[in-house]
Amino acid sequence: MNAWKEYQEQHKERFLNELLDLLRIPSVSARSEHKGDMIKCAEAVRDSLLAAGATGATIYETPGHPIVYGELITDPSKPTVLVYGHYDVQPPDPLELWHSGPFDPVIKDGKIFARGACDDKGQFYMHVKAMETMVQSGELPTNMKFLIEGEEEVGSPNLANFVKANKALLDADVILISDTAMISMDTPSIDIGVRGLSYIEVEVTGPNRDLHSGVYGGAVANPITILAQMIASLHDENNHITIPGFYDDVAEVTPEERQLMAEAPYDESEYMADLGVKSLWGEKGYTTNERTGIRPTLELNGIWGGYTGEGAKTVLPSKAFAKISCRLVPDQQSDKITKLLIDHLHKIAPDYISLKAELHHGGEPYMTPIDSDGYKAAARAIEETFGKKPIPVRGGGSIPISALFEKELGLKIVFMGFGLDSDNLHSPNEKYDLVNYYKGIETIPYFHKFFAEGI
Repeated sequence: MNAWKEYQEQHKERFLNELLDLLRIPSVSARSEHKGDMIKCAEAVRDSLLAAGATGATIYETPGHPIVYGELITDPSKPTVLVYGHYDVQPPDPLELWHSGPFDPVIKDGKIFARGACDDKGQFYMHVKAMETMVQSGELPTNMKFLIEGEEEVGSPNLANFVKANKALLDADVILISDTAMISMDTPSIDIGVRGLSYIEVEVTGPNRDLHSGVYGGAVANPITILAQMIASLHDENNHITIPGFYDDVAEVTPEERQLMAEAPYDESEYMADLGVKSLWGEKGYTTNERTGIRPTLELNGIWGGYTGEGAKTVLPSKAFAKISCRLVPDQQSDKITKLLIDHLHKIAPDYISLKAELHHGGEPYMTPIDSDGYKAAARAIEETFGKKPIPVRGGGSIPISALFEKELGLKIVFMGFGLDSDNLHSPNEKYDLVNYYKGIETIPYFHKFFAEGI
């Protein structure tokens, strides 16, 4: 084990510089103008796997962005760990709020600032460097496989078909994912579940063209106004979602689990100060940690219409648009919630507008059993390097492919993330602490050690 630490210490600057190079590639999957960057990034991931010791690494084309697969099989009798991650990143907008270029990584106050620093380049790259560490130290207790995709941020539309068509290639004993967060470095934790997702886009049309707001205002319904009224009606005075049947399948959390969640350190004033808000908002009857972990939500992710350019234009617009997402919990199903949401919007739409709604993407919630070999190995690994037992918590985010992995491959997933909720994921000035990056590289080899011993 000392050989691991010695190797990591000797090569830590190179480990960092390699990550910075990866962060400089603007691999934004949501935008067609970055298609070339996506290919370049996939090639960089493949090359990094080979350089780290993988005996094979291949780029698989899809109808969208490429998937990178790599492996190091040293002994078929050893257990195999399949590492999943993604090299695509969220769009960096709004650019004016970044303190430095989103794809020009800088290190300030011990933190890497760049899009993808934490989500997920910095986190999946820890596994690449952990593999290199174990290979170069001659102490790799497992076989390793890597599945690094380029479409997670747009819902992984092509990964399901790849998984179904390549079950033998992806055969393993556990799936290890670092795309989640810890409570803090002082209070390590492991996500035992992630929420599902239903994401739709809505288009509301009023008149057949944009109108003069003086000539027609007051006589013709404004689509922006109507859409805003409809969206506002989706929550009641207790911030409870009003869509009939929305909560029907929500699995009730036991009092014991709620008590366990309450034991996690939480300072509400510090939480509000970090976000710059004077008070919190959420479903009545639940704490902040419960609202972001065990309860479903409905959020407006974007709304637009009419004139938004410089200066004034007195227009009554023809159309208005919105993007709406729901985070789902066990035992909700994304297709059912999507249908409920779209049907409800059609039902409440008044006659003086027309409405069109379509699904962008979705995914199912997922829970990791804490009595599984994978969870136990992760907990032991974190305790080994942090000196504390990790707290099991529920994550608020979504990894849409999780449930499909278990269904198609029959494998349990372990979420061993080293990010922090304050890392500005999907926001300007995304960051990843150097301490977290190096701690992940230090901890991951212990997961392989303990998993190999326990299976």
